[in-house]
Amino acid sequence: MREYFRYFRWLYITLFLLLALFGFLSAGHAIIARVADYERTNTECATLERVFDYGDVLTDKEEDKLRKLIARREKQTGCDIVLVTLQESLKDYARGIDPYVDYDEFVRVYAEDFYESNNFGYDRPNGDGVILVDNWYREEDGGIYTWFCTTGRAKEVYADADIDHLLDNVYRYIQRDPYRAYKTYVNDFYNDMLGINIVHLNVSGIVTWIVGLTAAVIFVAGHWKGKSGARTVTATTYVNGAEPSFGVREDRFLRKSVVRHKIQSGGSGGGGGGGHSSHSGGGSHGGGGHRR
Repeated sequence: MREYFRYFRWLYITLFLLLALFGFLSAGHAIIARVADYERTNTECATLERVFDYGDVLTDKEEDKLRKLIARREKQTGCDIVLVTLQESLKDYARGIDPYVDYDEFVRVYAEDFYESNNFGYDRPNGDGVILVDNWYREEDGGIYTWFCTTGRAKEVYADADIDHLLDNVYRYIQRDPYRAYKTYVNDFYNDMLGINIVHLNVSGIVTWIVGLTAAVIFVAGHWKGKSGARTVTATTYVNGAEPSFGVREDRFLRKSVVRHKIQSGGSGGGGGGGHSSHSGGGSHGGGGHRR
């Protein structure tokens, strides 16, 4: 067995270096998280509240736990973190602000207006921060929509793929455990702002990759054979009496069938993409939404 490990030594060295790099990044992230302590400079915010459970999908205890988590993450990221749940149509509200807005952007209009109306922003009104608006109401087009709005530094950090990644993680739990979904929103934002979710390889993904690679290496090492295969043919294998005997096998082509499908272009059915927008109230926002 020793020769197999010697043969794959560079693979093992590479694996060890990856593990060491991951440990170094994790330690660095922990240190940054401990020392990060931003000073809030926005004195014009209209409220100290961050959890607005208008949709009544959380218990009082869950709301309190989210408030405490958000308070800690805000000091570590230097951004306001706001959560709003709803259980109502936003058609009249959104079209009262923008008469031409479509169903999938009603919640965007609400999120941007809510953020600006309350002067959220850690550094200044309409400054650094994010808001997640999750409306549980099914609009006339059959969709239930969520919007993640970014402002200030948060807008600069998030590309479309980052927004989709965060919303995908939220939607993973939203139906069976809303509290866990919103906790994921807060923690994923914190990780993204501190740079731990590098190219979306969070801890669980790296562990899965390492375990898979290790299993593959062990399997190959344990089944590697340096000798030739066993002999399966003898001098009399194809002899029947005094005459050679060979099994005859024949493949016959029966018919050919070709099926053509037209490939439609466009967005996916499961969720919306990210993007950037400017709101009539004067603030500049980024963000993206999903539909369920």
